[in-house]
Amino acid sequence: MNTADASSLVDQFHTLYYSRNKQTWGNTFWLGHQVLKCPLDLWTYQEILHDVQPELIIETGTYRGGSALFLASMSDLLRRGEVVTIDSARQKGRPRHRRITYLTGSSTSAKILRQVRRRAKGKAAVLVILDSGHSKDHVLAELNAYAPFVTPGSYLVVEDTNLNGHPVLSRHGPGPAEAVAEFLERNDAFVRDESREKFLLTFNPGGFLKKRETAVRSAAAGSVRGRLRRYLRIGQWPAGGPSSA
Repeated sequence: MNTADASSLVDQFHTLYYSRNKQTWGNTFWLGHQVLKCPLDLWTYQEILHDVQPELIIETGTYRGGSALFLASMSDLLRRGEVVTIDSARQKGRPRHRRITYLTGSSTSAKILRQVRRRAKGKAAVLVILDSGHSKDHVLAELNAYAPFVTPGSYLVVEDTNLNGHPVLSRHGPGPAEAVAEFLERNDAFVRDESREKFLLTFNPGGFLKKRETAVRSAAAGSVRGRLRRYLRIGQWPAGGPSSA
């Protein structure tokens, strides 16, 4: 099967899976709580959490709290981390967990951002997941507001970039995917990590944004300290030994 045929097949299955939401992603539960996610994306989150080991996970768009509970459960397994989840509305029956903090208000309001900033201060690793409103303007505002909280090497995940014909709901109008495109045009601190789309089906195509570490490393790359770091990783100096240049 050539690349074009494979891509078409993936999009067809994606559309079928998404359209049957009452059977599929709308009927997905974690420990009895509804999680409106593709299970393959949840598995990807597990892998990201293991790799990043975040001390803080910030989620916008709580809804019923199922995804917050999933993230908290993974944090239990990792024995580290807390989840701050934000929604403009309260919901009854949300799960209680010692690692979850619920904040009520607009994700882009000054009040909410002050609270998030206070909790993020001093954290060595911070991961952000955006899943509240899905208009381009709202997602772009969230991207600009929450990108500074993400630590180098961690992720800013924009969910539901499949909307507006990517490949589902073509009449949705500009949404998360278009917001990501504009954000990346103006911000070179992040790069799309397509390795997080390895399962082929994801509701977040092009939405796994990894914060670069190169800005930190490039300054040291040509220095003795930079070469020392490489030596410690590979166990030997290049021919000629260390240089003071």
